Amino acid sequence: MRAVIQERYGTPDLVELGELPEPVPADGEVLIKVRAASLNGSDRENLAGSPFYARLGGLRRPRKPVPGSDVAGVVAAVGAAVTEFAPGDEVFGELAGYRGGLAEYVATPPNLLARKPPGLSFVDAAALPQAGCIALRATKGVKDGDAVLVNGAGGAGGALVVGLAKHFGAEVTAVDRADKADYLRQIGADEAIDFEAEDWAERRGRYDRIIDLIAHRSPYRVQRALRPGGAYLMVGGRTRILLATLIAGPTAGWRAGKRVRVLAVPQSRAHLEEVTALVLDGAAAPVVDRVYPLAEAPAAFARIAAGDNRGKVVVEVP
Repeated sequence: MRAVIQERYGTPDLVELGELPEPVPADGEVLIKVRAASLNGSDRENLAGSPFYARLGGLRRPRKPVPGSDVAGVVAAVGAAVTEFAPGDEVFGELAGYRGGLAEYVATPPNLLARKPPGLSFVDAAALPQAGCIALRATKGVKDGDAVLVNGAGGAGGALVVGLAKHFGAEVTAVDRADKADYLRQIGADEAIDFEAEDWAERRGRYDRIIDLIAHRSPYRVQRALRPGGAYLMVGGRTRILLATLIAGPTAGWRAGKRVRVLAVPQSRAHLEEVTALVLDGAAAPVVDRVYPLAEAPAAFARIAAGDNRGKVVVEVP
């Protein structure tokens, strides 16, 4: 089968199209004929091997050479122990281990897969799993009138975070590059901040919730932008900031009742089905920046590595 292969960590030019044996599903797995796979910030990190936690799948090189965690496709075969899916079923979801999706076929346990609704294309379905589950968890508890700031809103997962926050009644400030300002307003942001022109952390006492998709500020700095009782959620960012937030976050804003923490987003079929129902109801929508054919996967990685994407980059598999 054709597959995108990443033999070592580094730049997008290390990604190439090659041939691998078609996987055979184990007793507890399904074989998916992949129709589309989307790229996330985690795929950019897994390509570079940075931050350091991106090397959990292999210290010196990826143990699984095929990148890609979010897929949509058709069940081609099932293992002997699988009863909930059958060949021909249209499915989508995340892959255990966050790798393997950029190929014509992938074998995976079925517990993270959901049935693709007829109202979703394969491209839109592939754009949902990781970004949707992050958005669902990050906006849980947001209520009408809350002031929410989303840092890194112009990237792969920002549109769903902004969309759900708006759906729950928040006033949303979105932070990214200046050239993405119009896009940020199009996806629902009430205000757009150019991160090169203004440091949002200096807006003291302004926000009920901060959702940081690309964290690089200390927990003591970010908590100053929160109102009393507010919450800062780190989703992704530098390793030292992750460690600092884990260690110092609980005490950073305790006097004002502020919560500063890393947001854990476990892979979950239930969360995927919940956010998909919200999308189908019109609460939010995945935004697809560009669609590349499998043969042009290196260009897809180059786009997210440069931060040029406005929404999800999706790779289609003919």
